[in-house]
Amino acid sequence: MSAKQVDKSHYEFGRYIHKRRWASIWHQLDEVLNLNPARVLEIGPGPGVFKSVAGTFGVHVETLDIDPELKPDHVASVFAMPFADGAFDVVCAFQMLEHLPFEQSLEAFSEMARVAERAVVISLPDAATRWPVSIYLPRIGTVQFSLPKPRLRRPPHSFDGEHYWEINKAGYELRSVEKLLVKQAPVTLSKSFRVHENPYHRFFSFAKKRS
Repeated sequence: MSAKQVDKSHYEFGRYIHKRRWASIWHQLDEVLNLNPARVLEIGPGPGVFKSVAGTFGVHVETLDIDPELKPDHVASVFAMPFADGAFDVVCAFQMLEHLPFEQSLEAFSEMARVAERAVVISLPDAATRWPVSIYLPRIGTVQFSLPKPRLRRPPHSFDGEHYWEINKAGYELRSVEKLLVKQAPVTLSKSFRVHENPYHRFFSFAKKRS
């Protein structure tokens, strides 16, 4: 079981729930609810916003974490979850896997895929800086795009007390990580995108292969 990294106070509203994170939470809900699941497992629920809002729209969400102070439905390790194969329609983990050493994050992803019947949805930090731009054009509406920050090489990543690795740091190029995740579990990558308002967060949606 991985060790607890942050206290419950880390998730206090003024500290954790800023406007950019609200945008990411919207995408969490949008990606999962569009799959029309009956049962969802969220790993690493943080302050519980996802479960609360999803429940408002009739989706049954159960949560799992190693920290009992967060009051998850299940206190257990992501490496050996106490569920049968395919117990949940969708399994999700947002900004969680980077808190594990990379090889362990692949093991955790494999276990997530095991208990998922239809899909796995995750988000990870993407260190490749992009500047979001929004322009309102009459008769067209709002046009959104982002500009990449030029750089000669990918920066190395050093453990900062929370993140062991991040997408697009040296050794963790996006396509390489995507290939390793797909290789690790019986899934196919359906989509990968960055949140315009919060480009540090990159989402991935994986469909479970039918046996």
